[in-house]
Amino acid sequence: MTALGLDDRLDGVLGAKTAGVFERAFGFRSVGDLLSHYPRRYARRGDLTVLSELPMDENVTIVAQVVEVNERPMRARRGSILEVLISDGNGALTLTFFNQSWRANDLKPGRAGVFAGKIGSYKGLNQLAHPTYELFEPDAPSGISPKVWAETPIPIYPATAAVTSWVIQKSIALVLDGLGPIDDPVPGDVAVAERILGLRDALERVHRPQDDPDWKRARETLRFHEAFVLQAGLLQRRLSERAERATERAALPGGALERFDAALPFDLTDDQRVVGAEIAAELASGTPMNRLVQGEVGSGKTLVALRAMLAVAESGGQSALLAPTEVLAAQHLRSIVASLGPDLAARLAPVLLTGQMSTAERRKALLRIVSGQAQIVVGTHALLSSGVEFYDLGLVVVDEQHRFGVEQREALRRKGSIPPHVLVLTATPIPRTVAMTVFGDLDVSSLRQLPAGRQPIESFVVPLAEKPLWIRRAWERLSEELAAGRQAFVVCPAIEPGEKIAAEDGAESPADDGDGPGEDARPPLSTVSVVLEELRAHPSLAGRVIEPLHGRMTSDEKDRVMRGFADAHIDVLVATTVIEVGVDVPGASMMVVLDADRFGVSQLHQLRGRVGRGGLPGLCLLVTNAPEETIARDRVEAVAATLDGFELAQVDLELRREGDVLGSAQSGGRSSLKLLRVVSDSDVIERARRFALDLLTDDPALESHRALRDALERRLDEQTRAALAKN
Repeated sequence: MTALGLDDRLDGVLGAKTAGVFERAFGFRSVGDLLSHYPRRYARRGDLTVLSELPMDENVTIVAQVVEVNERPMRARRGSILEVLISDGNGALTLTFFNQSWRANDLKPGRAGVFAGKIGSYKGLNQLAHPTYELFEPDAPSGISPKVWAETPIPIYPATAAVTSWVIQKSIALVLDGLGPIDDPVPGDVAVAERILGLRDALERVHRPQDDPDWKRARETLRFHEAFVLQAGLLQRRLSERAERATERAALPGGALERFDAALPFDLTDDQRVVGAEIAAELASGTPMNRLVQGEVGSGKTLVALRAMLAVAESGGQSALLAPTEVLAAQHLRSIVASLGPDLAARLAPVLLTGQMSTAERRKALLRIVSGQAQIVVGTHALLSSGVEFYDLGLVVVDEQHRFGVEQREALRRKGSIPPHVLVLTATPIPRTVAMTVFGDLDVSSLRQLPAGRQPIESFVVPLAEKPLWIRRAWERLSEELAAGRQAFVVCPAIEPGEKIAAEDGAESPADDGDGPGEDARPPLSTVSVVLEELRAHPSLAGRVIEPLHGRMTSDEKDRVMRGFADAHIDVLVATTVIEVGVDVPGASMMVVLDADRFGVSQLHQLRGRVGRGGLPGLCLLVTNAPEETIARDRVEAVAATLDGFELAQVDLELRREGDVLGSAQSGGRSSLKLLRVVSDSDVIERARRFALDLLTDDPALESHRALRDALERRLDEQTRAALAKN
């Protein structure tokens, strides 16, 4: 039989039926896919699991021992129930089997094994109904001492109801038995410097360890491999783009940019000047710019981008600004037109393109874009459609990069006949290791200073779990703010009752930590429709104009409401996260975020940044039902404790569960990181990046490193890159 390679199909090894089960459960198709499904933990035949800590209604895999077996007849119909009590010496749970008396021959008191199923409850005791199981042999196999047999680690894999941990273990063993030599993507000199194993040896030890040092060293090796391949992929992309030629876009003396700066009613911050100079130098070079500008909410990122657009316009080029929502796109257009003033606005002819425009409006916008008349184009995902053509696309600006994937950025970039410059903006500050891991193909600039006149925002937690009546004071405080001639936002996580939390208009999904009560045990979500009627009926808000804003409204409806709010004709906006970014209303001084624990740290920080923008002191009330000492509550408390977005970004990483750092793709599919953790593995990432950069500097096409090139194709497909970039 020919030795197996990592790219061989699983159906040729496991058979079509078993391979199909793995593909449906995990998306695995190749030998490499299966072997990169690493154990979640390791147990021993002498170890037992803490049964009291098992999560209700979840599929679990546990190691336990049979204590008692009882069979009794069913009351309502013929047949019997076999109940098997298993224990870890402290807690206990019941295995329940219907009409399967024969299982008593296997499940005898004293036998231990691995059991899998969904945890439920019956008469106050946790149970697994019809679980699957794999019992340990009662005695050590011949030739192996009982001590070694009892202490050999047993891999426990991330599993599903259809594919148990021991099925995975047996399938991997079958694959490993037929696996031939593997070309190592990490060069030999790097492996020696890092003191890591070869890839073939590491895969053997991580899946079939003889002792703890085996799997620990294997995981260290595979963690470095993951970091090295990821960094090599990002750096190769970066070097490839820098090898292209771009049109030089230099601002001219006395040109549009110089006139724009002279007319500004305020001084640029020092950070804006420094970052602006970096961008100007790159635009004027013949190399495509690929820069990420991260900055605090309200630090002036859009102004930095607009100044870059003006420099591009002076050479006759066009700039495209990609925004995640129609509300934000329309807001950007109004802000750009107002900032340019009538003369520059008439010359540059900014235009808006969104998916909900009428056919006539869209046709008119497309004509202005393809003819080059519109030198600034602002739009949503509609900009990416095949019907959009540019006359001379010189700059791509992606606002709120965490809302988009790499493939979307690339789709817009490819609309330039000559590679355009790329400027990515994010108000979600990124710790250095995350920037290296997720945005390693971009240069990073930071805006920490806030423009003069921005007022600090006071933030307070309203803890309804302990102080349920405080919500009354929140609405009283809202009425006081309105009485002072100001406006307010009230933010809800859902639109209508009965809905689950869902991301809106490309927004980040609200957080769910899984550390608190289940969804059914939580109070109902606050919704726009219900809160809107409650506030309109509230005695202290009588006579106030209170309107909704959410993603299901039409473009005209959203635009009408936002204009009314901006013109102070609306007192209170009851909205979803559609107002999370970019909405700039100087008269808005207060925000109440309901169910604040349902949002992520960056979302809360972004939402809070909508107030205090017009010289008025800002106030943000974070209303939560989350109990104390839960991750959800800690997250809300952290946001209330500081206005420093960079500090919050680090707090966010530390509060999240380990597998959540790079988003929902961490479920085990091909597009997730397996072992690498950007929170705790910063040193590994930095070392891997240095080695990868040295290698690619000498061999950018990896002509002498075929194994690494194959690994990049295997692990860093476009889906993976997109999944990484969405965080």
